[in-house]
Amino acid sequence: MAISLCTTLSPNTLQLNSCSNHRSTRALPNQSPHRNLRFSLHSSNHWNKTIQFTPRRGLVVASAISESPGIESSGLVGEGSANLLDTVKVFDLNGNAIPISDLWKDRKAVVAFARHFGCVLCRKRADYLASKKDLMEASGVALVLIGPGSVDQARAFSEQTKFKGEVYADPSHSSYEAFRFVSGVSTTFTPKAGLKIIQSYMEGYRQDWNLSFEKDTVSRGGWQQGGIIVAGPGKSNISYIHKDKEAGDDPNIEDILKACCS
Repeated sequence: MAISLCTTLSPNTLQLNSCSNHRSTRALPNQSPHRNLRFSLHSSNHWNKTIQFTPRRGLVVASAISESPGIESSGLVGEGSANLLDTVKVFDLNGNAIPISDLWKDRKAVVAFARHFGCVLCRKRADYLASKKDLMEASGVALVLIGPGSVDQARAFSEQTKFKGEVYADPSHSSYEAFRFVSGVSTTFTPKAGLKIIQSYMEGYRQDWNLSFEKDTVSRGGWQQGGIIVAGPGKSNISYIHKDKEAGDDPNIEDILKACCS
């Protein structure tokens, strides 16, 4: 299968062309990153679609950090965020609501937060973590992935990727807001992220454009970044947190293993 992918980045425009199975997708923002953005999508199958994104305001955090001290002593997750986590619920693949802290209340877990369920870089990260699942299991550590989207999107991701860990949906993005993961156009379309997308496509990973452009992803702008935590046992015991500063900002896997399995 012939694949071509190119990105053009400038202060006012971004172009991303992907060709797979004779399809191409192009995204061209025509406004300031701080305003509504209108994207035109074109396919060789003779369809055109224009989608307007509205980036979320007030939730952009300017920095990303990887550290491993505990939540209460580190200040990486403030008291307000810790309290907010008590109210956050995610949904399993059967649609059952679960308090997020229950995922690590009685066990240690590596919890990855995806950008969205269609994201090609998140699919690569899922494999990146799953490659160490045997080591995690040997240490009694669970592997969990949470995505901002619907239960149906989570099921599609699980079926497509055959991810070896547990998958949960966060339709309200409340866990992302509690951890204050970064969000914004400038954190999504960066030269480094563009290169990582090219590398991912060359390695055989694919973006799911249907999931990427479903209503609940589009309505939130699609600019959400994620992160990885190591937590538990105990609701307030978060021993490691990495906040992606841009798309594809993977931490060193050895740092994660040191936090969860040493």
